[in-house]
Amino acid sequence: MSPNAKGALLALLAFGVYATHDVIVKVLGGTYSPFQIVFFSVLLSFPLAMVMMMREATPGTLRPVHPWWLALRTGAAVTTGVSAFYAFSVLPLAQVYAILFAAPLLITILAIPVLGETVRLRRWIAVIVGLAGVLVVLRPGATDLTLGHLAALAAAVGSSLSSIVVRKIGNEERPVVMLLYPLMVNFVLMGCILPFVYVPMPIEHLGMLAVIAAFAWIASRLVIAAYQAGEAAIIAPMQYSQIIWASGFGFFFFDEIIDQPTAIGAGIIIASGMYIVLRESRSGTSANTPVLRTRSRAEMGASPRVSLFMRIMGKIPPR
Repeated sequence: MSPNAKGALLALLAFGVYATHDVIVKVLGGTYSPFQIVFFSVLLSFPLAMVMMMREATPGTLRPVHPWWLALRTGAAVTTGVSAFYAFSVLPLAQVYAILFAAPLLITILAIPVLGETVRLRRWIAVIVGLAGVLVVLRPGATDLTLGHLAALAAAVGSSLSSIVVRKIGNEERPVVMLLYPLMVNFVLMGCILPFVYVPMPIEHLGMLAVIAAFAWIASRLVIAAYQAGEAAIIAPMQYSQIIWASGFGFFFFDEIIDQPTAIGAGIIIASGMYIVLRESRSGTSANTPVLRTRSRAEMGASPRVSLFMRIMGKIPPR
């Protein structure tokens, strides 16, 4: 088996695990507030996070070098987690993924003011076409836009902003600092909200929360292995396989069927995102490759960004 084929298979498995993680979020979201789910997901993630932080060999303190950029990234990560968990709870899985897949398009736009990236005509066309695909999924005017749709859009924006900030400060900020702050803020903020939304949880539901935490970390390790085996331009598009997992899980567990506008819009968004990935993988096209550097999965604030995970393990250089 070639290295790229091995990497692609590992990535497909990783995103299958991520999709299963999201199914459990959706099941729990029918009973519990997203604030409660995020709180316990973060709480149960701390032991795994501590193990990874112990492997971080870069000397220094936990004080950020760029506190305002880190505050922006932390706020974006916290927003992404709560918004995505809520969206998964109230919308069909495939529809949430279709909207989240707009993140590479938003990253491309944000790279202009934040990274000084030059976006030429072809990538601009891909961005515009992809955003048109988002409108096809949302169908403004033809259907009611709910809080769930707004939450999915907020998650896409938050994920993009978090990714671009990591790309901005990643060369100077310790990865353990960028990993720890979203976890801590999520824990404190959700803990403050928890008394107002708390619903007692039976042991089996606490077990499901533990599975959510474990699956997020297992999938992260599989994505790392995929990037170690294959090229980024091959691995990054594998995230779009989540729409296939979502279709199957949605049909069998929640009686969800992808409607035609969602299928068409998702196809447009995926095609645009894959085009941007392929353009960035060509030498000389992008100085920063901000989309390839996202490592494929939106950060929920309760599990690590794969790029930070890889840096802590010494698998990739800072930039």
